[in-house]
Amino acid sequence: MSTHEEKYKEFEKRKNAAELGGGIERIEKQHKIGKKTARERIDILLDPGTFTETDRMVIHRTRDFDMDKKKIPGDGIVTGYGKIDGRLVYVFAQDFTVFGGTLSRTNADKVVKLMDLALKMGAPVIGLNDSGGARIQEGVQSLGGYADIFYRNVISSGVIPQISAIMGPCAGGAVYSPALTDFIFMVRKTSYMFVTGPDVIKTVTHEEVTKNELGGAMTHNSKSGVAHFIADDDEQVLMMIRELIGFIPSNNMEDPPEKKCTDDIKREDEFLQKLVPVDPNKPYDMKELITTIADDKDFLEVMPLYAQNIITGFVRLNGKPVGIVANQPSVQAGVLDINASTKGARFVRFCDAFNIPLVTFEDVPGFLPGTTQEFGGIIRNGAKLIYAFSEATVPKVTLITRKAYGGAYCVMSSKHLGADVNYAYPMAEIAVMGPDGAVNVLFRNKLDAEKSDLVDEYKANFANPYKAAELGYLDEIIYPKQTRFKLIQALEMAANKVKSNPPKKHGNIPL
Repeated sequence: MSTHEEKYKEFEKRKNAAELGGGIERIEKQHKIGKKTARERIDILLDPGTFTETDRMVIHRTRDFDMDKKKIPGDGIVTGYGKIDGRLVYVFAQDFTVFGGTLSRTNADKVVKLMDLALKMGAPVIGLNDSGGARIQEGVQSLGGYADIFYRNVISSGVIPQISAIMGPCAGGAVYSPALTDFIFMVRKTSYMFVTGPDVIKTVTHEEVTKNELGGAMTHNSKSGVAHFIADDDEQVLMMIRELIGFIPSNNMEDPPEKKCTDDIKREDEFLQKLVPVDPNKPYDMKELITTIADDKDFLEVMPLYAQNIITGFVRLNGKPVGIVANQPSVQAGVLDINASTKGARFVRFCDAFNIPLVTFEDVPGFLPGTTQEFGGIIRNGAKLIYAFSEATVPKVTLITRKAYGGAYCVMSSKHLGADVNYAYPMAEIAVMGPDGAVNVLFRNKLDAEKSDLVDEYKANFANPYKAAELGYLDEIIYPKQTRFKLIQALEMAANKVKSNPPKKHGNIPL
């Protein structure tokens, strides 16, 4: 008869086998190229001592290709739950040391179980991806596993936050799970994502491209807009995820987490009085305005390298998280184009889904002209931004710092799209178009000498915020130095806002 001791020894042996994953040699290989193991990553991400592992003993059930002789407990993925700043989160981390982190039917089931739990309990899911893709030995079973995960990504969307970190390879069908989540983080030199790799591309289209050029962190953060954040190494990426979690609620029924605010809410910065140039053609950096008015001057920018003519990100105002959408006059004069519209719209919809109020800083000369934009569908894409702002029922506050011309005035969360409070600086210009263009249309047949007087007259009458204020389209014209306090006041006033759109299955956003 076996003793207690023998039972515990057997348990200990199996537990250790799971924790060793693919073995010392493979772990060292992972370390050599600057990557941490799945378990090390989870330890860095979560509050110390809070991780509870699920399905540690799971093994695959494949008999083909001699796989029945190779079974490693855990099967290439570590799943479980723990805490970030004391708040519950669910985590899965692909273990590259075990079968290259490939997805089997059984390890897909581990993820599915975790996602179902997260949805029931209303807490975020964080996926740390580092995988060679589908486990070829399993064929369609592995593909079925991916599709089961995709389905849950979609059903969970807008209910619980979903965050993906790409910390190694992520290719083929595997890329679509991160693509369905809310935010994607990538590591500068050690991660990549693509649907088809360089070899396939070379065969089919004869293009030569490296893995990094095709799907590296810089490519997806600056060119494709697939990823939202870039980090230098594993550790930094995990710290950035912790920071992001601090701004967002655990689910769509909760408010975002508040922090005690020690920064004076009435703080006035004289520097703001001169930040926005009176000359409408002079650029300035809108980020200076955002950081100046934020609690502790802290701004977490989302997609900082993509479509830089629009700025998106999170700040706190009086301790409460707020989503910022702002035109950036120092990049392409802050004009709206296809990429800026989709970037802005996606961010607005995230904030709306998770009860995060929206503050919009507006300085926009219009939409970018040209055949590239028109053929690329600027009409459809620009409409996404209108759709997102209109649909959003969270508190919405808009500040026009300078230009608000034409359709772009409407699009940037104007009063007409349901903004609760609309402010403008005395430098604001709200008009159908800039003075020169307007005079050319209105007084087509006049001589140039007369036109310059007419431009001055148009400027005096229209290049100011007073017409809009007279019509009630603006609630108040404010001094720039008062921005912080005025925004906090407006958000406090709108905090208990109740608004619901007509009941429907869902709208049909112009995709």
